Amino acid sequence: MRMLTSLQQYAIVTGNYWAFTLTDGALRMLVVFHFHQLGYSTLEIAFLFLFYEFFGIVTNLYGGYLGARFGLRLTLWTGTLMQVAALLMLMPVDDAWPKWWSVAYVMVAQAISGIAKDLNKMSAKSAIKTVVPETPNDQNKGDNQLFKWVAILTGSKNALKGVGFFLGGILLTTIGFNAAVGAMAAGLFIAFLVTLILPGDIGRMKEKPNFSALFSKSQGINVLSLARFFLFGARDVWFVVALPVFLQSALGWKFWEVGGFMGLWVIGYGIVQAAAPTLRRSWGQSTAPSVAAVEFWSACLTAIPALIAIALWREVGQPGIAVVVGLAAFGVIFAMNSSIHSYMVLAYTDAESVSLNVGFYYMANAAGRLLGTVLSGALFLFGGMQACLWASCLLVAAAWLVSTRLPPVRTA
Repeated sequence: MRMLTSLQQYAIVTGNYWAFTLTDGALRMLVVFHFHQLGYSTLEIAFLFLFYEFFGIVTNLYGGYLGARFGLRLTLWTGTLMQVAALLMLMPVDDAWPKWWSVAYVMVAQAISGIAKDLNKMSAKSAIKTVVPETPNDQNKGDNQLFKWVAILTGSKNALKGVGFFLGGILLTTIGFNAAVGAMAAGLFIAFLVTLILPGDIGRMKEKPNFSALFSKSQGINVLSLARFFLFGARDVWFVVALPVFLQSALGWKFWEVGGFMGLWVIGYGIVQAAAPTLRRSWGQSTAPSVAAVEFWSACLTAIPALIAIALWREVGQPGIAVVVGLAAFGVIFAMNSSIHSYMVLAYTDAESVSLNVGFYYMANAAGRLLGTVLSGALFLFGGMQACLWASCLLVAAAWLVSTRLPPVRTA
């Protein structure tokens, strides 16, 4: 069989990641809206995602080890097929089931989906480091090339996740929960078939890693991972459960309107991520991001949720306008933060151990999402949207404080 070029490998991995992301975003909306429609509280809905986030932590830690030992193709295949299985598992869910059984059953399905999502994401993002062409004679050019490829993958993924949110709202309205998950399973399986031609040695270490290698020994990776933990906790504390329920119950939006808004938010967030290298050049930043860039964007982000919370508290204008405009600003600045983080984790590592370090980093990412998910349901139940936004402010401030301890990115 003819060897695939680096660009072809990148295209196949990215295409699979896109297909997976569509189902992941759509499933999130389907679960939130379907069970909110059945009368579940925000805290009960948050518990539906508890295993999804928890097993993401475990998966990122051990998934990086498996990718380094057996190659990223295997982890990509496993993640994709597990998502297909999770979707098929949700097909028989019935409104007549007892609440305790529905919650337990969906939590298990979401656990499988969480494992699948993080195996797929770790594989796709690690693969970039192995296929980006080396430029040994021009370090800055090589760093900018890596930043560009990471930004394209991450930004396009998030844009499609936004499309997935909108798709979830549309599917729930048109064909219902059960038919929707079945259709998504079929589409994702077709995407899996394309990845069968990938070579088996992508990301595989020449020397088999020991289990002690699971935990990063790099100061840069460790500090960045902690900052990532707080950053994604700050997003999900209002985004996962509180925002869709607030828009639907407090503002009276329809399901497709909520899904459309959240979809547009994530699409815009993804576009900014993908355009981050171009935006930096337009601002006169010709070099790859440094530690100062991480600190700057984290500091800017801290003020946004606090300003939205104050606007809701003081009843400045319409609450819907305050939330929509404020979260649009949050999305732009958060996207710059996330894009630079995604570049920095690869800049701090080398191609040989990339899956181990990326797995550790996304373990922290999943832990932040878990914290944010639980807080999103609990704080909204007892303190409303304002409580979630103040918690977001504190978590972003923690991310900024941690980022001040980042070491400089090493150069060749």
